[in-house]
Amino acid sequence: MSVLQNTCKPAGFWGKLMVRGMNGSSHARLAEWGFSFLPELPGGSAVLDAGCGGGANVGRWLKKCPDGKVTGVDYSEISVQESTRFNSEAIRAGRCQIKQANVAELPFEGGSFACVSAFETVYFWPALPDTFREIARVLQPGGLFLICNESNGHDPAALRFSKVIEGMKLYDRQKLSAYLEEAGFSDIRVYEAKGKPWLCLLARKE
Repeated sequence: MSVLQNTCKPAGFWGKLMVRGMNGSSHARLAEWGFSFLPELPGGSAVLDAGCGGGANVGRWLKKCPDGKVTGVDYSEISVQESTRFNSEAIRAGRCQIKQANVAELPFEGGSFACVSAFETVYFWPALPDTFREIARVLQPGGLFLICNESNGHDPAALRFSKVIEGMKLYDRQKLSAYLEEAGFSDIRVYEAKGKPWLCLLARKE
């Protein structure tokens, strides 16, 4: 398997290195940019980071919601292990849980979360309209879904990667907005970074 394939589903030695790299400075800048578009959530909110990778964004959620509970899910065993290690203190305190799961079949009751985030991960999700419906299912009425991508779907670097990483698909603002509407989301707001191909969408469950 190509080392780059670990961006899709980290496994083994190279997967562990890839996951730890996900917690690095370049992803941190993207995450902070994406988080800046989120409104203040009600106290005690439960949030989900879908495709949590190395767990750094779970940690950011824990700081953003100091009296809330944060759940992370990923279908990679390596990612779950690293995210658990990264957030071990919050897990021991009962404020956080990390689960191995597929975003297409989330192991949560309907209306469990006030917000779901997806950082650098929807490229690898199956059948986006159906998966977005699953996200909507676990959101509370009026709940928010945040998508944050390093690629706007057109930048040359990401296009090259998509040709060599199996299962990777790029989406621009129009496609993602259409899929969100199809899944029942509304009030879709789109943000693009100046001078970078970053793309962020914030949608509300009807």
